[in-house]
Amino acid sequence: MSTDRGRRWLSAAGTVASVLALVTVPGTPAHAAGRCGDPAARPWCDTALSPDQRAALLVPKLTEDERISLLASDDPLGGPLGGFTDTAHADTNNGIPRLGIPPLYMADGPAGVRQGQATALPAPISLGAGFDPSGAQKYGATVAWEAKHRGNDLIFGPTVDVMRTPRNGRVFEGFGEDPYLSAMTSASWVRGAQAQGVMTSVKHFAVYTQETDRLKLEMKVEPRTLREIYLPPFEGAVKDGKAATVMCGFGKLNGRWACQDGSMLNKVLRGEWGFKGFVPSDHTAAQDAVESINGGLDMELPIGFKYNAWMLKNAVSQKQITLAAIDGHVRNVLRTMFAFGVFDRAEYPNDLGKIDRSASETAARQLEEGGITLLKNTGGALPLKSPTSIALIGKPANENPSGFGSAQVQPFASVTPKSGITARAGAGTKITYNDGGNRGAAADAARSADVAIVFASDSQGEFFDKGCLTLACAGFFGTDGDALISEVAKANPNTIVVLETGAPVTAPWASQVKGIVEAWYPGQQGGNALARVLYGDVDPGGRLPMTFPAAEGDAPTAASTAQYPGVNAAVTFSEGVMVGYRHYDSKGITPRFAFGHGLSYTTFGYSGLSVRPDSVQVTVTNTGSRTGTAVPQLYLGLPSPSASVPQPPRQLKGYAKVTLAPGQSTRVGFPLTQRSLAYWSEASNSWQVAKGCYKVMVGASSRDIVQKGVFAQGGATC
Repeated sequence: MSTDRGRRWLSAAGTVASVLALVTVPGTPAHAAGRCGDPAARPWCDTALSPDQRAALLVPKLTEDERISLLASDDPLGGPLGGFTDTAHADTNNGIPRLGIPPLYMADGPAGVRQGQATALPAPISLGAGFDPSGAQKYGATVAWEAKHRGNDLIFGPTVDVMRTPRNGRVFEGFGEDPYLSAMTSASWVRGAQAQGVMTSVKHFAVYTQETDRLKLEMKVEPRTLREIYLPPFEGAVKDGKAATVMCGFGKLNGRWACQDGSMLNKVLRGEWGFKGFVPSDHTAAQDAVESINGGLDMELPIGFKYNAWMLKNAVSQKQITLAAIDGHVRNVLRTMFAFGVFDRAEYPNDLGKIDRSASETAARQLEEGGITLLKNTGGALPLKSPTSIALIGKPANENPSGFGSAQVQPFASVTPKSGITARAGAGTKITYNDGGNRGAAADAARSADVAIVFASDSQGEFFDKGCLTLACAGFFGTDGDALISEVAKANPNTIVVLETGAPVTAPWASQVKGIVEAWYPGQQGGNALARVLYGDVDPGGRLPMTFPAAEGDAPTAASTAQYPGVNAAVTFSEGVMVGYRHYDSKGITPRFAFGHGLSYTTFGYSGLSVRPDSVQVTVTNTGSRTGTAVPQLYLGLPSPSASVPQPPRQLKGYAKVTLAPGQSTRVGFPLTQRSLAYWSEASNSWQVAKGCYKVMVGASSRDIVQKGVFAQGGATC
């Protein structure tokens, strides 16, 4: 245990401004307290020079062993222990003190900092449901602010993998099934985080869609599918968000291991997108030292199993790699550290337990309110109208479920739905609780109350995919949620279901209940946020970032073992671009709840559609009696250039989130670019805009289209 780290753990507490203020005022770390040293003795410490110039001056001063040491984490215990103690980082590179190269401390963080206790934010899928770039920026800023005050320079997040199958165990870590929504959300997340002076690591490049066989999975993906579905979230994070690092993942893409795939890491990421940062590996994802060096991997995590002096020196001596290639990776690491001020500021202290975290707690509640999605509300069952008695049923009512694995956070405190609703209801309302373990007793409790609220969750996380999409597949929770809901609904006609899931469920009982609320994995402020939504203190702000199927067999990849979970650890993406709602639309399958669906406590009208090839505009009016939030969505139906390039019936190309008072209207604009209209041409290996008529659809979801138009491209007549 180093002296530097010991001093770090004992750093004094500081006073910090609100996270919300820091989001909108990107700060630059102070240079006066830098660790690099005197520019007169160390010219690479001159902050007037560019990051490239500084790295070019420093690399020649390194010995061969020192260069290799910068290409791997030095802490073999960091990975396994990171998340369990306040002091154990996920990874650490110790730097080189003699040259003023500071240590680099890293933490897991797509849902909050995984290093001892932290603020448990709602699961990232809830952020996807928010359809809100400003919320994504707040989320990234909150995570990074806490990461900084745990002494970290880099946070592993966000996770931007597009949901291919709803059974994927890590669906809750991403932003859903749509590449455009994921790209917009990821770019804003990265901007918010890096404004705090913490680097981000967008993961898992380039394709990562399931836990089954994840360490060895062969993924066969056609170029068009790759470009249109799985790469856009990374492209957005890099080109628009300016992400510091991009983490390569497990498995093979079209025969090439992800962390040695030069076609992705060198040609696309660096060549086409202009990425200037460095590429770390997921833990143990590096497969071969030579192939990884030549393929574009800059830093191996959690330790140098492949990137060590013996292997790399031996590879150089055998002329399998060059010293110039090693130097290139060293420059990538150093340049990124220079660009993000790591050399030029004091080490971040580990003082999170000693400072005011109220802004983080407020952000956790507000983000959950913005993602809670009202799926059904028959007869105005919600918001609650001061019932005199409420029966809370189901084990999740007395806890806040979360996904497990590297995105699981140990919260400082937790407000359960039971405690949040009890506090909001007040002394005049009788609250009873039944854990649902005995369905007969649960039905009795429901029968004696004005309103029954049933809570149901799934079991999801890293390492395992879900066995099914029903709540009967209860996993660790041990209760058949579908049967419990049906039993309670029979006993009380005023039954509300609150789902706390990380992925879609089939909800076969949907017609039996008055209301359905999807609260996702709600984070530590879940109880307060949910109570405020149920009582109408705030409007439910979420819209589905994924389609809920009506039956198991309706879901994407459900019809073919070759598609999922694969044959002999190989999966074929034969569905092409028909992922998520594109699958349901192209096959004419009616979902339980459509992508983009979500109700408000008020109603909205859409009028005055204006269509141009570079812009679509529509007027949104609150036609109800309450202030509420609308999420108008723009979908385009692109013409197919040929039978070999089928287009989905509609694709999300724009969205907005607006809050309107009763009777208030606003004009919403959706800008369009050539990229909005383009498909990936495998023939020309480029983005192309097809000649023809482009259908314009604006509405409240992918299946609730209320305004339509058309425009032409390439001289077509429409």
